[in-house]
Amino acid sequence: MDFKEKLSKTIRIVKDFPIEGIVFRDITPILKDIDLFNEIISALADKFKDYQIDKIAAIESRGFLFGMPLSVKLNLPFVPIRKKGKLPAETVQAAYSLEYGAAVIEMHIDALNKGDRVLIVDDLLATGGTVNSAVELIEKLDAKPVAAAFIIELLELSGRKSIKNKEVEISSILQF
Repeated sequence: MDFKEKLSKTIRIVKDFPIEGIVFRDITPILKDIDLFNEIISALADKFKDYQIDKIAAIESRGFLFGMPLSVKLNLPFVPIRKKGKLPAETVQAAYSLEYGAAVIEMHIDALNKGDRVLIVDDLLATGGTVNSAVELIEKLDAKPVAAAFIIELLELSGRKSIKNKEVEISSILQF
């Protein structure tokens, strides 16, 4: 079984979560398979090692699971993008819509330097709302969002097409 096939079989499908009608792709079984987890981090590191990235920004909470180990592997600073009210210092904010609601994310105003080249990491690309807001936060701090990396992309929700900044390269390991 190859890497992508094993990854696909490891992701748990949960119907009607968090609300009726949603088919949730649960990545937590990946966390029990350290070899598979390491393969994911290595695949992302290999993909982005030559992109001249200055920082890795990951989106709360599942993006942290992949973003932090990737930042360690690439020896790059890590920037948390969190839900509203979770960061203790001054922040910039951006609102977005989910396939089942709305939310606000924040980043510290001192998280990036002007001109930083940033890789955004999250577990899943659905409608694109979260990543669009992450791009907005990065741009508010005069940094450059270079790429966004996901473990899973849900093609039927067309998230890739909804990304407003067309210069941001979108990369996903699996597409459903």
